Amino acid sequence: MLVPVEIKVNGVIQPRMVEPRTTLVDFLREHLALTGTHVGCEHGICGACSVLLNGDPVRSCCMFAVQADGMSVTTVEGLAPERGTLTRIQDAFCEQHALQCGYCTPGMLIACHALVAQNPHPDEAQIRNAIDGNLCRCTGYQQIVDAVKLATRADQAAAPEAPNV
Repeated sequence: MLVPVEIKVNGVIQPRMVEPRTTLVDFLREHLALTGTHVGCEHGICGACSVLLNGDPVRSCCMFAVQADGMSVTTVEGLAPERGTLTRIQDAFCEQHALQCGYCTPGMLIACHALVAQNPHPDEAQIRNAIDGNLCRCTGYQQIVDAVKLATRADQAAAPEAPNV
């Protein structure tokens, strides 16, 4: 049995028919071909599948697409204002070598964007707290913390506009 869902994904309403058991991560990857959201542990522990649901970070492997019906989802592909550009945090990840194998990177970026949206100038403890639910086997986390510090420092030095996290 298929059920209708309408989920706004990266600013575009996506009406689809899905099986009720379809997870949000599978909806994004299989129905919309948005493969930046990774499937890791499938138990909500690793954070690789993190997306923003109505602005809050969630594990997309732990919820069904039907639960997101009528809501807004932002994936890693939707963080930048337009295709081919990077947000300050994404650029800082490159500058600080905050990614190696890249598997955790989408989830880390989602967590960091959510943090900076709520707190534009977090300290190191707040950054570490924001990413503590995301597992990374390569970077040792320090480069990720440094990237967020760099991005928010650039934010402080910029003109007093709305931050492009």
